[in-house]
Amino acid sequence: MATDTEKLTNLKSAVSGLNQISQNEKNGFINLVARYLSGEAQHVEWSKIQTPTDKVVVPYDSLTPAPTDPSETKKLLDKLVVLKLNGGLGTTMGCTGPKSVIEVRNGLTFLDLIVKQIESLNSKYGCNVPLLLMNSFNTHDDTLKIVEQYTNSSVQIHTFNQSQYPRLVAEDFSPFPCKGQTGKDGWYPPGHGDVFPSLKNSGKLDALLSEVGVLGKDYVFIANSDNLGAVVDLKILNHLIQNKNEYCMEVTPKTLADVKGGTLISYEGKVQLLEIAQVTDEHCLALPNTSNISVPCRWVNLKAIKRLVEADALKMEIIPNPKEVEGVKVLQLETAAGAAIRFFDHAIGINVPRSRFLPVKATSDLLLVQSDLYTVVDGFVIRNEARKKPENPSIELGPEFKKVSSFLSRFKSIPSIIELDSLKVTGDVWFGAGITLKGKVTIAAKPGVKLEIPDGAVLEDKEINGPEDL
Repeated sequence: MATDTEKLTNLKSAVSGLNQISQNEKNGFINLVARYLSGEAQHVEWSKIQTPTDKVVVPYDSLTPAPTDPSETKKLLDKLVVLKLNGGLGTTMGCTGPKSVIEVRNGLTFLDLIVKQIESLNSKYGCNVPLLLMNSFNTHDDTLKIVEQYTNSSVQIHTFNQSQYPRLVAEDFSPFPCKGQTGKDGWYPPGHGDVFPSLKNSGKLDALLSEVGVLGKDYVFIANSDNLGAVVDLKILNHLIQNKNEYCMEVTPKTLADVKGGTLISYEGKVQLLEIAQVTDEHCLALPNTSNISVPCRWVNLKAIKRLVEADALKMEIIPNPKEVEGVKVLQLETAAGAAIRFFDHAIGINVPRSRFLPVKATSDLLLVQSDLYTVVDGFVIRNEARKKPENPSIELGPEFKKVSSFLSRFKSIPSIIELDSLKVTGDVWFGAGITLKGKVTIAAKPGVKLEIPDGAVLEDKEINGPEDL
């Protein structure tokens, strides 16, 4: 059995011969593996954990209103660049290509909406907020073709790729491409924590800092391309500039619909993200809120990114992600951008409204945003004020609805759900046009039976198993 030192020596030799990736990527990958093999981990001393004050996790309502003078607003926006994480494919929803080109509403894709939002800001305030798309090797080629359609847009669109790392064969820690897997399955993008070194390595970071004469850009607003609630917020930007915060993590209360969670803590004088995976059972009792937040977006100072990347100071926690590809057990080592918060000066969290977190991860989310619960104005997805309950309805659709094409074919039109609390659908169910759903609705077609909900049906607090229940 090879020692860790031997594994690393052999890996360096093998990686040096991989011509598909740059020297920066080779170095980044080897450093990540070396940290992983060394057992490097952040050991939390539970006695040092403190609940953050309102100065560390700032309530959104306490922020000073953004300036009303358009010229002052322009000054704020001229310091900003919007970066969308665009590395994901739409495979989980049955689509090919980048997830950002899935049609969300009115024939508009995620990317269409993002561009429209920034066009609206640039037009209204006479500013020049550019859009950066961080692609992965999976989405790069398709995205370049798609971006061509925005040639006449007022938005400057720039693309760059995050790192491409070889998957590790778990048995001997050799690169998967060296075992003959030279296609895309031999590689992986190492998580969104890679956004910081990739910005620097791509040359985009230095270009942004030198833009607009001496001033350049100061802040980057980072969000997933599939989060429809992640829009530029002038109050937040104004607060960060006034208080010289280098990093801001937006946090919002977690709901049952959210898969991942964590909490912000004060630790040795700095704000830090404590992931639920870091919390042992014995400490869960002492820390009842360890899974209480979701993270819609991040705001980061560009000069601070440059300083920390050049100093190789962003030693974020490593997330091991084991997988099996074509019968071979492989390992992916990844990092998350949220873990970087503890390395920045004057880092804060801001407790934002839930409306800023509207991700579309599945067709159940698509049903929400395509329904009368939302409208679209200038690319901004706005919640219908007629919905009195603060939370969205809980929606659970069966596997028959998993693919976008299947989902769309099963609805003549999306039902009205303003007064819906929960919907659960299983089996071969088809919806007519002009349907209204209220309260708690469960529709479960019997095996082998096609269940059609007729046009104009109003279902309120109903459990339906067949036509006789309608």
